[in-house]
Amino acid sequence: MLQSAVVRTENGDTEPAEIGRGVRQGCLLSRMVADSEEGLQRLMDALSEIGKQYDMKINVKKTKVMRVCRKGSKKEGGNPVNITIDGQVVEQVNQFRYLGSLISDDGTCLAEIKSRIAMAKKAFNKRRELLTKRMSTKLKKKVIKTVVWSVALYGSETWTNWLNEKDKLEAFEMWTWRNMEGINWKDHVKNEEMLNRVDEKRQILDVILTRKKRWLGHILRRESLVKDVLEGRFEGERRRGRPPAMMLDDILGNESYATIKRRAMDREGWRKWMPRTCPRAEH
Repeated sequence: MLQSAVVRTENGDTEPAEIGRGVRQGCLLSRMVADSEEGLQRLMDALSEIGKQYDMKINVKKTKVMRVCRKGSKKEGGNPVNITIDGQVVEQVNQFRYLGSLISDDGTCLAEIKSRIAMAKKAFNKRRELLTKRMSTKLKKKVIKTVVWSVALYGSETWTNWLNEKDKLEAFEMWTWRNMEGINWKDHVKNEEMLNRVDEKRQILDVILTRKKRWLGHILRRESLVKDVLEGRFEGERRRGRPPAMMLDDILGNESYATIKRRAMDREGWRKWMPRTCPRAEH
């Protein structure tokens, strides 16, 4: 859509100039979901035609398409998704970053967790001089949990943590304490001894669980698209073998989703049942 704007200066406003405005992240138009290639093509055609009515054009180079399946589009050996916009083929990708989170075509969170850990280590290294100086251990730990862990755990409320993901997160947790104390693998310091030195316990998985519980309580107490997705079911038959771990399995435990949902309606009862879901619940 054609728009214009002026820049206000000390000497008055400048002449109007045309500006371009694209779709922002989070806008409903910034991602489209369909259950078939034909359905997605119809959506793209309709969006393209409506956009032209308002002098808007889809940037094909910035538009990507991804097919999500159990083992990833390449491992499944499926045919490539052929989506076109005005005769131009849209690039198919295996991973796509949306709202800061890395979405993979196999539906797992492993790539996202690896990416988050790498960014968190980079954040640590930027402040390495500060975090390894002779300041109190208590203060250094507080800075790490505030500045470094917050980067690693961004979006962790929606992660499905399998064994591999849990191992990587706990390894990152130990990496932060070892680097804070300037200890490397050559020193042959066991994890238990390292935790005793910094007066800590393994807790990064508990932090993720607490954040997930807090988030789930907000979702279950209101009507939203996220709630519809949580309660939705896929059609068809499940494959043979043990079902994979689901996002809410670590919260549900031995209780049913219906039981958890009823409990979440009582805000005070929810807080008492799950300490640390809200900061006030501890007091």
